[in-house]
Amino acid sequence: MLSKNNGKAWLYLLPALVLLVMFMVYPLIDVFIYSFEEGFNSASQVFFGYGSYNYSYVLHDPYFLQAVKNTFIIVIITVPLSTGFALLISLGLSSIKKLQEMFQTIFFLPYVTNTLAVGLVFMILFRKTAYTDGLVNLLIASFGGETVDFIQGPYWAKMFVMCFYTIWVVMPFKVLILTSALASVPQEYYNAAKIDGTSKWRTFTKITLPYISPMILYLVITGFIGAFKAYSDEVALFGTDLNGAGMNTIVGYVYDMLYGNSGGFPSYASAAAIILFAIVLTITVINLLVSGKENAGIN
Repeated sequence: MLSKNNGKAWLYLLPALVLLVMFMVYPLIDVFIYSFEEGFNSASQVFFGYGSYNYSYVLHDPYFLQAVKNTFIIVIITVPLSTGFALLISLGLSSIKKLQEMFQTIFFLPYVTNTLAVGLVFMILFRKTAYTDGLVNLLIASFGGETVDFIQGPYWAKMFVMCFYTIWVVMPFKVLILTSALASVPQEYYNAAKIDGTSKWRTFTKITLPYISPMILYLVITGFIGAFKAYSDEVALFGTDLNGAGMNTIVGYVYDMLYGNSGGFPSYASAAAIILFAIVLTITVINLLVSGKENAGIN
């Protein structure tokens, strides 16, 4: 009976498994093979042989190193801040009884808005032009500060806008997930804490935080993966010439090697994609190991 049920289960999973192999496993294997084909010509579909030159070229390419630097800065800054801000907002929304659904909808609006449209708004707010310094610079000047072009100016200014924009875009989804997680915490735990006279901070650290920690872990891991795949956000703010702006990412580098001004090098693009895959896989495994130890310590 058990084997019969297992057979049915595999039969139900078969369509999904076939699609998974076709669109994820096979392309990954294909890209891995491409990454070792040296001197590949996309027009004639021929190459000189197999080797590690593509990886050596990519790892010594200044544009790739700049893209790695930009990507890591975005990841390190935006993932913790967006998760932390989302948790604070979710706690505030959970404490509001009246008009709670309306506030949740308002906070979720940036997530359903087109990324390029949001990027255009940010560009208008931060960019200096011949006609205006932008709303943000007007506010800075009103407080006696020095204006700066956040879109075409110094690197730190562009990175600030990039991180601010990324946090703005990803935080609504995290607010929605954490608000749902907070609503699922059993109320009797809070009632028992009130009877015992437990402080709000201790209630949060001993009841709320452990209970929603799986959702926080999920958001952190998906946040890392999403930030490492960043590309469209940068295009929305700085245009398609990200190398010229010094704001390219690893995914942008892969795209440029395939279709950009320096395109036509699928082997280099494949090597960069495999490096990105290895980085994301390593960080995900580390996150899972660390969270597993923390959960074991709590239990």
